[in-house]
Amino acid sequence: MKKYLSITSIFLVLILGFSGCKKGYLDINENPNSATSSTPQLVLPALLNNMSSNYITYFNYGGRIAGYIANGGGFSFVGSTTITYNFDSGANTGLFTAAFSDLRSIQYIINTSTGVQQYALYNGVARILKSYYYQLLVDEYGNVPYSEGLTGADNLTPRYDNQTDVYQALVKEIDAAITILKANAASSTVTKLTVNNADIMFGGNVTKWIQFANNIKLRILTRAQTGPLASFVNTAFGTFSSEGFLLDDVVIQPGYVSTSARQNPIWDAYQSSYTGTTTGNSYIPSTWMYSFYNGAKLNDAGRGALTYRLFAAGTTPRGQLGAPNNPNSGAPNWYVGTGVGLASTEAKGLIKSRVMGQLIFPASETYFMLAEAALNGRPLAGSALENFENGIKASYNYLNKTGASTASSDASVLTTYLNTYKTANATSFLVNYSLAATDAQRLEAIITQKYIALNFIDGYEAWQEYKRTGYPRVSGTAATTTFASTESVAPTADRLPVRNLYPTSEYNLNPNVPAASTISIWTSKIFWDNN
Repeated sequence: MKKYLSITSIFLVLILGFSGCKKGYLDINENPNSATSSTPQLVLPALLNNMSSNYITYFNYGGRIAGYIANGGGFSFVGSTTITYNFDSGANTGLFTAAFSDLRSIQYIINTSTGVQQYALYNGVARILKSYYYQLLVDEYGNVPYSEGLTGADNLTPRYDNQTDVYQALVKEIDAAITILKANAASSTVTKLTVNNADIMFGGNVTKWIQFANNIKLRILTRAQTGPLASFVNTAFGTFSSEGFLLDDVVIQPGYVSTSARQNPIWDAYQSSYTGTTTGNSYIPSTWMYSFYNGAKLNDAGRGALTYRLFAAGTTPRGQLGAPNNPNSGAPNWYVGTGVGLASTEAKGLIKSRVMGQLIFPASETYFMLAEAALNGRPLAGSALENFENGIKASYNYLNKTGASTASSDASVLTTYLNTYKTANATSFLVNYSLAATDAQRLEAIITQKYIALNFIDGYEAWQEYKRTGYPRVSGTAATTTFASTESVAPTADRLPVRNLYPTSEYNLNPNVPAASTISIWTSKIFWDNN
């Protein structure tokens, strides 16, 4: 009798050969038949590198569906689920498969380090990353294989756990991870995260890992704070670790190389290949998103010039937004440097360098979550106004970084930008928080500014926040009033879907997957979706 493996139960064949991981590029899928076991300090850097590469899957999907990216002139998507949103089980499957690809590696680290004092720090880090990925999955799919999802050949047909149970389990997983890290951070008998440069995200800084865990926990609790988990969330908000939150941009840097296919994946997809061929031709900035900068909705010359090529406030740049010329004539649309192809210079903005680190959790998002927490009376850090304005400054700060540099702008530069932005939008509560007259307006200001800050950075997160809150507001069908595609077939009021379907491979291989007949991409909302 034949045995079949679902996506969630194919066990990862791990590789050795990372003992020389000095500052080079890592590929967890290289030589898959060379070994059947490894060690946590060898798997971790390959896992983190794979996470940075897989991020492009969420980047592409989120950028399109959240309204940051539109299809370019001359590139037809007519009838495609990309613009109709009529998702079937063959659409956007990478969201599911990419997560479980890395989750199997994460679980390998957990399995081989549990009860092994030497690898306690790796165990804690892996539990944090497990929670990071499972939230991504729940937010788009609802019920997912969790308790049995990573048991490999021991269970080829894992059951699907209820989404609310998974969310609660993730908070407990994070708390357990923090306990492990705090208990072993100063130990002289454990293997440090710096061995073989294993930690290509925080360089072995355990405190930053704990703070990052708090960030993920804050994201989970923010998402679930109303609805069936309200009581659980209210209690959990009082259980954050005393290390506080990480208020820096979280970047994975595996040591990208500009002269090979091992360059930064966002640059590779939206600027040019390592051979100099211009990429990303099929996508251009949306008119909707551009209106948050050019005065149609808000005026933002500072971030506009760091976001869009040839930006001039109040005008439509040549070669963008459906203009008659080739949408990528001259240079890619989100690249504000000079030169094309191999002659492209390092730049500020979004597409900074072939070797820039991969941003996976911007500081601006953390500030805006803290602003919402303060609005709701959660006793965390700072007032709603302080965090709101710090979120705007953090957004500008990231854009103002050059190339692969992680150096922040001077505080005076950020304050000057903020004051200029507020003055340019003197009557808008979306920029001037003190003008918001109700809590509804205050929340709208926070989420709208988070949406702007995540433009071409993390559309996946912006999309989930729209589903939860309904912000930024959309209406009608005009290009500046909604980010819904003109080709949408959605029967919903906002002409947008609410989720994806499970991949065909799950339906073919796992009898426990929720029946497709019980799920509607238009009405089967994730439990926290209040919009």
